[in-house]
Amino acid sequence: MNEWARTWGLRLLALGIAIGIWFNASVEDRLVVSEKVVEASVTYNSPRGFIITSPGPQSVNVRLRGTKKAIRQLNPYLVSVQVDLSQRQIGLVNISLEAKSVQTPDGLEAVSVEPKTVRVDLEREVGQRVPVVPEIVGKPASGAIRGEPEVSPSQVLVTGPEPMLARLNSLPTRPINLDGHTFTFEEKVEVVSPNPLIQIAPPGSVTVTVPITPPGTANETPQPQQEKEKGKPT
Repeated sequence: MNEWARTWGLRLLALGIAIGIWFNASVEDRLVVSEKVVEASVTYNSPRGFIITSPGPQSVNVRLRGTKKAIRQLNPYLVSVQVDLSQRQIGLVNISLEAKSVQTPDGLEAVSVEPKTVRVDLEREVGQRVPVVPEIVGKPASGAIRGEPEVSPSQVLVTGPEPMLARLNSLPTRPINLDGHTFTFEEKVEVVSPNPLIQIAPPGSVTVTVPITPPGTANETPQPQQEKEKGKPT
């Protein structure tokens, strides 16, 4: 056998081996089943008119099954768990997490979810008007006297979980500083919510008028009209 034939024979042998390896790997990618555990985000879907006050975990572990190729190319961010609360009772409730609630890319299926149950607090969302109490800080100028602040409007509309609003007696404003003030003034300030679940309806602000009596005028008493006329010439 000459050198030329030997060289081409070795080349063909190497090509055959490479094709065999590729074919075996391709078949393995398409047929061999594999599993992988990924961390998946959880979305809680509450029905209209209700609000989740205490959601369960924001992520859970999901065991996936699929071909080796699908597992290798998996993007974990495409795996999520949807929790439907439309048929749940009000208050604390334990919800079972099932594989059918997991959304996965094509070619993969969810085998199990861990933890298997989560606890969620679902409450009715209501609205009510709540009085506003201005938050006053600082002191007016020396000798000046502050009167009782007036708020307009005196109440604001809020929405939130029914148990929270039942305990809500009033809402404060952003602090209003009296330092250096000598005369009555008014200021538009935001109303502050004590909890992110309690939403204040627009515009979310009120106008506060702070009466201030200037120094030296607090004790002045207007004279009656008849006393003023005594000194007039007849």
